[in-house]
Amino acid sequence: MTSHDLDDGQRTDRSTSRSLLADARLANPAAWERLVRIYAPLVASWCRRWNVPEQDLVDLVQEVFISVSSHLNRFRKERPADTFRGWLFTIARNKMRDHLRRRANEPSAVGGSEATQQLQQILDPPHIDREFENITDTVLMDGLLLTALELIRGEFQENTWQAFWGVVVDGRSAADVAADLNMKPGAVRVAKSRVLLRLRRELGDVPD
Repeated sequence: MTSHDLDDGQRTDRSTSRSLLADARLANPAAWERLVRIYAPLVASWCRRWNVPEQDLVDLVQEVFISVSSHLNRFRKERPADTFRGWLFTIARNKMRDHLRRRANEPSAVGGSEATQQLQQILDPPHIDREFENITDTVLMDGLLLTALELIRGEFQENTWQAFWGVVVDGRSAADVAADLNMKPGAVRVAKSRVLLRLRRELGDVPD
């Protein structure tokens, strides 16, 4: 490992001493902007899968993040299974329930029975679990992770980033990536771990 790599790691560690959620809890505007930028498309995707009309989508997503802002201090990662995405999903699901209940209770609303049927689907736990797993496999990997990676890329030296990308995204061995980048395999593995830790912080998956 070169001194250049060490400087990169020290700089990154200093700049990420707190997680994204820790900064958001402190009402840091930049942290909130990043949080919404990362997670709003995911919430919108859930809403679309629940057949929310496009004209209601912006308001519903806004309601979700207002609730997140009000209750963020209650989120705690006490077990490995506790994730911010899962907590966010629960809030989005509850807001969606409220939305459909309002629609179903409108006295002369067109499609009131349809809203009732949609509400019943969302109240069905097996349906929720399967849907969340599907979303995790598609939108989460293709959208949320790529957005988060884009936001943190500038914090790393190019060699560190290329080492991470080669192993994690391209699926190459550490030895092959090391040969291309004139690094040692151990340095490539360190680079991979460093970027993954920073990514987990950006996603709120590292305990405060």
